[in-house]
Amino acid sequence: MDEMTSIPQYRLFIKPIDLKELRRDIWIDEPVPAQLTIDGRKLEIDLSYRGSHIRDFAKKSFQIAFYKPKKFKGSNQIHLNAEYKDPSLIRNKLSFDFFSEIGVLSPQTRHVFLTQNGKAEGVYLEIESVDENFLKRRDLPNGSIFYAVDGDANFSLMSDLDKETKKSLELGYERKYGRPEDDYYLQEFIFNINTIPQSDFEKEIPKYVDIEKYLRWIAGIIFTSNYDGFVHNYALYRNGDSALFEVIPWDYDATWGRDVNGKVMEANYVPIDGFNTLTARLLDVEQFRKRYLNLLEEIMNHQFTTEFMMPKVEQLLQLVRPHVLQDPYKKLNIEDFDKEYEAISNYIVERRMYLQRKLTNLE
Repeated sequence: MDEMTSIPQYRLFIKPIDLKELRRDIWIDEPVPAQLTIDGRKLEIDLSYRGSHIRDFAKKSFQIAFYKPKKFKGSNQIHLNAEYKDPSLIRNKLSFDFFSEIGVLSPQTRHVFLTQNGKAEGVYLEIESVDENFLKRRDLPNGSIFYAVDGDANFSLMSDLDKETKKSLELGYERKYGRPEDDYYLQEFIFNINTIPQSDFEKEIPKYVDIEKYLRWIAGIIFTSNYDGFVHNYALYRNGDSALFEVIPWDYDATWGRDVNGKVMEANYVPIDGFNTLTARLLDVEQFRKRYLNLLEEIMNHQFTTEFMMPKVEQLLQLVRPHVLQDPYKKLNIEDFDKEYEAISNYIVERRMYLQRKLTNLE
């Protein structure tokens, strides 16, 4: 199917007894069996709800694990995001594509139209799972992957949740792929971020984290304005060859001028120097701060412009609009959808003005 003119149709079938079980308690992660038809091929799957606060929304997001066959198009698992609070339905994809453009490892995504037991559920964003297949697809070295699952993934010895000293340095993370002994490298990384003396930091920290890729990730957060991005909404990948950590973005619907509730977020809301312990320590080093400054200027000259971004925005909006009209949760808000081109354009203009004013503070 030509994705320039249409989006793939995903047909989900769940037996009534299993659907009842799925809906019985939305907070249970236990999957139910279901069948998913993609491109005429019937797949046996395990289906569960995904996300935290988004489970309360009328339009649910799903996690799909392939059961028979165990793998489909190189994946064991995919995520279907409802994008319920984003009036445009494109911010997540726009963000991941932007991260890729600026040299950050990012999940692949595409919009699909989902039906459940013959009833339209609407436009969803299919997101690639960040796991061993993510690495294989990109021909990357084997390594470990940790998901940041809550605010304790703040690169600090202090908990972001209760403001106490962490009882474990793995708090805030869940190992998605790797061996139990890989947890040691994560603990060592967090410990060293916080304990290397400032006099040795510039020389020692590059032994644990890919500085260039980390700074590009921070730049991506700054340009998209993901408020939770510094302490949440990411995965850590430890490259088995270089033994360095890299960061992969995740859940970027509350971006490009909208917050988690879909409300307007002021262009100056997310500070230019971010907030987490590792970022603060890196930007305290003149060499790293200068590189970050150069990166911001470089991206503002090339990718973060209305000239570069708005044709991409327009293409995505045109792609999904006919399907939004068939989305039972969104079709009555098509007027809001149609205002989103201007909303994203205004955000880019205003965010550029804010960042240009603040760049001198980093010099």
